[in-house]
This record gives sequence, structure tokens and C-alpha cells, in this order.
Amino acid sequence: MQVNLRSFKQKVRYHQKTMKRFLGKIEKNPPKGLDKLAEKIDAEVWKEVDCLSCANCCKSMSPTFTTKDIKRIAAHFEITPNEFKEKWLFFDKKDKDWMNTSQPCQFLNLKNNMCSIYEVRPDDCAGFPHLKKKKMVEYIHVHQQNISYCPATYKMVEKMQSQL
Repeated sequence: MQVNLRSFKQKVRYHQKTMKRFLGKIEKNPPKGLDKLAEKIDAEVWKEVDCLSCANCCKSMSPTFTTKDIKRIAAHFEITPNEFKEKWLFFDKKDKDWMNTSQPCQFLNLKNNMCSIYEVRPDDCAGFPHLKKKKMVEYIHVHQQNISYCPATYKMVEKMQSQL
């Protein structure tokens, strides 16, 4: 289903605090079968959210690039890892992560919301938005952040609220 970013951002402004509080309660006292529920909801969410109609993650966030990611993507461009870092990344001293120098992501095609390096994209991108990680409770802090950026995460929390 097509994502309307303006409508999504309005819903976030209105419901974000409640959703974050809800996730905080789940983190402190995880209900039985939480991981199974997350898996079930994940399947439902992807029937309702089309990433290519949104790409808000690529427009407003930066993945972290692991050493493995940097080597793989540099090889794709036939340059050295250092050349790749110099051209497209910066080192975040606080978090000790390699990040994009620009937003939206330099690899995002803004005309069709497709990634130009999709086959070799960073693991962080490939796993995003991490809805059905096996130990969901360990990712609550990630979901609390992603509510603001990702309609799929928002939809997951909305569904969890109605089922728990």
C-alpha cells in the first residue's frame, strides 16, 4: 500500500509518546509469546506498507557501515575501502560508527526510491526496520526510535497495542 509521508508524520506527532511508553512497558515486562506475535504482525505489516512508496529511512537516517560493508561496497565500485570512506562516509566519534556524509542517502534514487547499491547495501539497511528480531525485547529501544521514521514500525506497534 502507498505510504503518505505527510499523513504518517502527523500520526507520529500525535501518537509517538503513547507508543514509546507502550514499548517501554513491554520491555520491562515482556508478554509471553512476544517473539511469535512479532513474527505474525510482521507478515501483516508488509501487506500494508510499501517501502518504495516511502524510503523515509533513506531520506532521514544513516545506516552504520561495518568494516565488512565497507569492503563489499568498495569492491562493488572497484575502489579501496579507504577511497570509499573518503568519498562517502564520516566517522562518528561519539558512537564509533561509519555513517553517510549526506542525507538523503547518496545511493538513493529520489525519482523511484530505489537503492543504487541494493545488492551490496549495508547489513543495517538489509535488516531495517528489524521488526522480527528473535529477541524482540532487546530491540525495543530501536523500535522506539524507528516509530518516528518508519511507517512499518509504526504499524507494527499500532497492531501490538490492539492485540496486547
